[in-house]
Amino acid sequence: MTGVVTPAIVLIIVVALGFDFVNGFHDAANSIATVVSTRVLSPRVAVLWAAFFNFVAFLVFGTHVASTIAKDVVIQSVLSPAVIFSALLGAVGWDLITWWLGLPTSSSHALIGGLAGAAVAVAGWRSLIAVGLRKIGVFIVLSPLIGLALGVTLMIIVLWSFHNTKGVATLNRGFRRTQLISAAALSLGHGSNDAQKTMGVIFALLLGQRLVKPTQSIPIWVVLAAQTAIALGTAFGGWRIVRTMGSRITHLQPMGGMCAETAAAATLFFTSHAGIPVSTTHTITGAIVGVGATQRLSAVRWGIAGRVVWAWILTIPGAFTIAWVTSMLIKVVK
Repeated sequence: MTGVVTPAIVLIIVVALGFDFVNGFHDAANSIATVVSTRVLSPRVAVLWAAFFNFVAFLVFGTHVASTIAKDVVIQSVLSPAVIFSALLGAVGWDLITWWLGLPTSSSHALIGGLAGAAVAVAGWRSLIAVGLRKIGVFIVLSPLIGLALGVTLMIIVLWSFHNTKGVATLNRGFRRTQLISAAALSLGHGSNDAQKTMGVIFALLLGQRLVKPTQSIPIWVVLAAQTAIALGTAFGGWRIVRTMGSRITHLQPMGGMCAETAAAATLFFTSHAGIPVSTTHTITGAIVGVGATQRLSAVRWGIAGRVVWAWILTIPGAFTIAWVTSMLIKVVK
């Protein structure tokens, strides 16, 4: 290690942890919307429940996703402090815009768009790693579809298994307890995938400044700082988005909430283990739509779902643009 820790590096790490906090704040709705909308937990208890499992996720899944962000999106030689700073501003800016509008977009893809935009402004399109971006792009499409398919499948299995039970109310009372487990699993999946994006950015910064060796694993202080930031963000919650996710797309009962959360959690467990950065938002929304569609297609408010999809489509270009402009302004100031 030959690098020196400068005030600029410390500032960028603080901004990265700020993004992680906003990620938890913005995406808290993903992990608690269903359990709140079904009234299994109060909002205050739900965010504490989610924050705890966000924090401990790295103990279960390791840091594979962080390594992908650090090494497989942008060529490491391009990842200067200015590029990373611009990328973070692009991601945070897009997150705050969509939070204000109440749209559950992807903080993960905002960060990827920000990294790409900042890098292209400095070094052109050659700075992007096509293989890594292609893998991420494929799962932008696949993660909500997998969540939807698993949501439909689980809901059908549950309905068939309990079709002799008298009364939907009785059935839902039983599923209130199981939803505590599925909500914990979804929060675990959220922490295992989303918090690692910030770990990856800080790790890339440390690698670029030669503060750690390429063969070295992610320092434990980076892991703990990122997990703490996302857990604190989740604890503050994003209630505008909870309303969109929990009740405006489709009306959920505890049985459906459990199926949606379990489907999304299973998808996140797989992708986190494989080191693929995906969107918790995309995944749980797909699962919610799948559960709603098993009742009847009209149970899904397709207009709201369409707005969410448009927000997803615009996330990477939106964050890319903000980061590109920021990076160009920094170049001019220099």
